[in-house]
Amino acid sequence: MGISAQEVKELREQTGAGMMECKKALTEAAGNMEEAITILRKRGLASAAKKAGRITSEGLVEARIAGASGKQIGVVVEVNCETDFVARTDDFKNFVSQVAIHLLSHPCKEVEELLQQKFSAAPALNLDPSIPTLIIQPGAVEGSKTVGEMLTERIAQIGENIAVRRFERFEAGDSGTLGKYIHAGGKIGVLVEMGSVGKSPQADSEVQELVHDIAMHIAASDPRYLGRQDVPAEVLEKEKDIARAKVPPGKPAPVVEKIVEGQLSKFYGEVCLLEQPFVKEPGMSVGQWITQKSQSWGGSAEVRRYARFKTGEGLEKRGSDFAGEVAAQLK
Repeated sequence: MGISAQEVKELREQTGAGMMECKKALTEAAGNMEEAITILRKRGLASAAKKAGRITSEGLVEARIAGASGKQIGVVVEVNCETDFVARTDDFKNFVSQVAIHLLSHPCKEVEELLQQKFSAAPALNLDPSIPTLIIQPGAVEGSKTVGEMLTERIAQIGENIAVRRFERFEAGDSGTLGKYIHAGGKIGVLVEMGSVGKSPQADSEVQELVHDIAMHIAASDPRYLGRQDVPAEVLEKEKDIARAKVPPGKPAPVVEKIVEGQLSKFYGEVCLLEQPFVKEPGMSVGQWITQKSQSWGGSAEVRRYARFKTGEGLEKRGSDFAGEVAAQLK
């Protein structure tokens, strides 16, 4: 009989086992959900089931870049767990690093797609073998387990719920350079792509330094948008309404609009990367800093895109007494 994707998804949600293992168990059980759960339990693959609903608001962000300027691939990924204690263990850190390295040579767009890929902690990625710092080994063979199955094993071994929450993967375009920055031991991670023109090979180190500085600024200042053009129309209208509401009644329309324009400029300076005061030189905006630095090599540069992850951002924090829970388990 055929097993539907919905049935596989339901079994996976109940047991925490990998997608393929769930499909195999359902096939063996002729579609009987309870029997499939029993099969997985017998195989030791459902040991993470009771942990699947726990809140995972701690964890780490990891960023990796491989290749040379113009041929780079970079990833930033957030993996969550329940407690900061586990987030600081070597087992958890190693798993996060393995997922990041896997993503370098395994293009995908969604976490669910990632979890179904065959896991490879040393993927075949040989963009430029002449680069001495290239850490990815060419010709590696993929493992027999999926990323999701490896994740399930980690949950069983570590004893906490673990989740790959999100990731971004950038392939640098023409004249593109990638940069990354990790803050506070993995609590905040940034990946940036910058395009530059008119530079000589001797300027490569200057470009790398600039990209790193911009990544560091993004980590510190948390811009919501790249530039003014990226602010959604509805957000802009809301800010205009707020600014108008603050104007004392009786002001002439031209005066009101001038005040609104001034408030919008302040808003742009708070939320747009290129207009924020640069952390290393607050007297200049990020855009002005980029222009000044790129002129030093006789060219120009621009930020093409960026991703900034903060561990547990937007997630409910664990509210239980963890020390009490541990004590209860020891009893």
